[in-house]
Amino acid sequence: MTQQGPFWITADRNETDFPDASLALSEPDGLLAAGGNLSPERLLNAYRHGIFPWYNDGQPILWWSPDPRSVLDPRQPRISRSLRKLLRQERFEVSYDRCFEAVISACAAPRKTETGTWITDAIRSAYTCLHQLGYAHSIECWQEGELAGGLYGVSIGRVFFGESMFSHTSNASKVAFIHLVRQLADWQFELVDCQVYTSHLASLGAFSIPRQQFLAQIKTLCNLEPAVDAWQTGGKLTGGPGGQV
Repeated sequence: MTQQGPFWITADRNETDFPDASLALSEPDGLLAAGGNLSPERLLNAYRHGIFPWYNDGQPILWWSPDPRSVLDPRQPRISRSLRKLLRQERFEVSYDRCFEAVISACAAPRKTETGTWITDAIRSAYTCLHQLGYAHSIECWQEGELAGGLYGVSIGRVFFGESMFSHTSNASKVAFIHLVRQLADWQFELVDCQVYTSHLASLGAFSIPRQQFLAQIKTLCNLEPAVDAWQTGGKLTGGPGGQV
């Protein structure tokens, strides 16, 4: 019988390989492995194979690949009438990679209904390193010069793997997200990974697909280059031709 996860990965292993994602548990959904480290090489290999880390302080690093997978086509976001009106009002300026560390710190702050955070100091350090290497990116939403909301994730090939978002001002993260997906569409990205279903992301156009379909798509898309030289440091998001409202 084929062994099912979770598999244990020793922290000092230099190898970055993971068990096949199809071996992940169905309960809890998608738990594949524990242990290992958060080196850039291991994190990038994880994303390329549909795996991501998610754990709390006091736990070993836990690696997940849920089934089904929540995704979004950047060419087909869902924009409600009220959000479309907000975008037309241009209350916010949206940029990327201006203040990655401030964005991930804001995402790490406990939500009103929570006391802890899964974005540990180790996660923050690891993704800041990925940002410095050109893989992790932040999207910032500004209002009157203050950071009002944003999100961060990892970009490989023509896939953007979303990680977390925050809002200090109502709807700021939604505005940041819509600007991002429009820009990704302009750069000919073909997929946004939203990991697991949430009503918030579903309201923006996210939908679920079987894990095997997701894995097949990223196997191809992670090896394609964007149509343009994307992610020039500290740019302003305009959304390209798809940005008209």
